[in-house]
Amino acid sequence: MRIAVFGLGYVGTVTAAGLATHGHQVTGVDVDSVKVDLIRDGRSPVVEPGLDDLITESVEAGSLRATTDASVAMDRADVSLLCVGTPSTPRGDTDLTYLRRALVDIRGALDMAAPPDSGFHSVVVRSTVPPGTGAGLVAPAFTRTQLPAGWTVGTAMCPEFLREGSGVADFFDPPFVVLGADAPRVREAVSGMFGFLDRQVRHVDVRSAEALKYACNAFHATKVSFTTEMSRIFRVLGIDSREVMDIFCEDRTLNISPAYLRPGFAFGGSCLPKDVRSLLHMARVNSLDVPLLAGVLRTNEILIHEVADRVIAGGSRVVALLGLSFKKDTDDLRESPSVELAELLIGKGFDVRIYDPIVNPERLMGSNLRSVETRLPHLRRLLASSPEEALAGCDTAVVATGDPEVVRALCADGPERIIDLVGRLGSGVEALAGYEGAGWTA
Repeated sequence: MRIAVFGLGYVGTVTAAGLATHGHQVTGVDVDSVKVDLIRDGRSPVVEPGLDDLITESVEAGSLRATTDASVAMDRADVSLLCVGTPSTPRGDTDLTYLRRALVDIRGALDMAAPPDSGFHSVVVRSTVPPGTGAGLVAPAFTRTQLPAGWTVGTAMCPEFLREGSGVADFFDPPFVVLGADAPRVREAVSGMFGFLDRQVRHVDVRSAEALKYACNAFHATKVSFTTEMSRIFRVLGIDSREVMDIFCEDRTLNISPAYLRPGFAFGGSCLPKDVRSLLHMARVNSLDVPLLAGVLRTNEILIHEVADRVIAGGSRVVALLGLSFKKDTDDLRESPSVELAELLIGKGFDVRIYDPIVNPERLMGSNLRSVETRLPHLRRLLASSPEEALAGCDTAVVATGDPEVVRALCADGPERIIDLVGRLGSGVEALAGYEGAGWTA
């Protein structure tokens, strides 16, 4: 394929060199003539292990060129990859100036360059951009005016996952290849372009592809700050945080795993809330500020109140709460977010009917019993014996369990509105007219 790569920084140079070494004819484009000249001389404009060798090999083979003229790069090009910088503005939002400039350059180059043999060109964003950029900025650049004869353009988002210092290794061994594209021909082109990688292309919505890189980077930053806060607390307690975190990372079931990373409802139970509070107390008595940990409990509270506010705003006064314990397959009600939600709604005068497939008031005892008696003293009166009984006459169902009986009842005779706190109720429930997710769209 003939590929134009716009932007010869870390991402663009690694991408251009990687593609050029695997059979593609690649032309890099940059406004900086120094970068262009370096690549023409077979040298890398950025410091990255292994990159000089790739560039030298590709330039000598004639598969990699560089230019400051977009029309030269676009001549008969099948794909253009936008790898330009998207820095922060002083306000914190994303500066799309370089992306806009590249789009203008590409659009202008279409008037001067010959179209590809297929007549179809894919404009693919690799830069990190806010969700909605593709639909609001990239696609309109090629639909606002009529394109020159012979050119048809489709647009897409294909985020990169390259770390500086290991960019070449990451390019050839990415965690995944994700593509957000509406046009089948764009999906076909990008799949072919990255066909040499041992990765199945994951096809998603354009906005999901744009959002993915933000989720990844925010999580990486959170992990660094989490480890920093732990080490600061442990240091003043005379604990070697390196030893603690070395063992911590050996747990691939919970700590380093997909566990707790599926969108759903708030956390609760007898461990997580109290242990976070205990860590916060350790920090306070040692005059340590740990804002990340402090925000953990606050975020949890916000989610519970947000769901309550959504129920209240809906206008219905009769609510079925399906699922009461803090997680499935247990009757533990201690610090359950569903108990707190029920308490909030009852306090606002709602008629709340509760069904839980596990919870039996007759079997509650000890701290579990004391916890629910404090917050829901009339639990026996509120509990329904079946999901159908809880749903009878209800306008809204708040679903905190994926129990099969609950799913069947919702599909058979669901209320006008269903707020899903689980995220795994299945397509039958999600297809219902009144369905909405706690933190997602169906």
